[in-house]
Amino acid sequence: MKLLRHPVTWITAAVVFGVAMYLFQPWRLFTTVEVNEPFPAAVAVPSAEPSRSPSAQGQPLPGQSPTGQAGVGTAPAATVLLSGNFRTHEHKTTGVAKVLRLPDGRRVLRIERLSTSDGPDLRVWLSDQPVTDSWRTFDDGAYLELGHLKGNKGNANYAIPADADLDSLTSVSIWCKRFSVSFGAAALTPENR
Repeated sequence: MKLLRHPVTWITAAVVFGVAMYLFQPWRLFTTVEVNEPFPAAVAVPSAEPSRSPSAQGQPLPGQSPTGQAGVGTAPAATVLLSGNFRTHEHKTTGVAKVLRLPDGRRVLRIERLSTSDGPDLRVWLSDQPVTDSWRTFDDGAYLELGHLKGNKGNANYAIPADADLDSLTSVSIWCKRFSVSFGAAALTPENR
């Protein structure tokens, strides 16, 4: 058993252990990162200075409070274009994904009530792949990375580039880039009106 006492054996074991810890980060099975970003809905906007003339029939002018003072109006609310429920793949994943159009035309992917495992190098991807039981397909076709997963629990918003083709990118995946697996995914379908 001289091999076990040789310094090269211990150095090799330490290097292998260090690389394995870096790659797998097993402690992340026991960690939680919770985020609670607000819904990117109507925002308060200062209204224009109202006219000094009295309003008709005693009603406040647009942009005035009932007391006649300049007030704060609200912009139109965001519109839900697409939505879908998450389906478990490599790790138990639940929650809802919604594609929103904001009043200014920007689009946002909102993930609500997300619950999944924490993991190394998790990303949010829009993909052209259908959501099935397979957790390895999302990098087989076209995909668009929206950034690192902000938290494995809660509610978060991810900006969608203006040139993203949402007619072809029909699913969202919580993608582990390091191991090329989907933790969970949701098919994005048009909102029923």
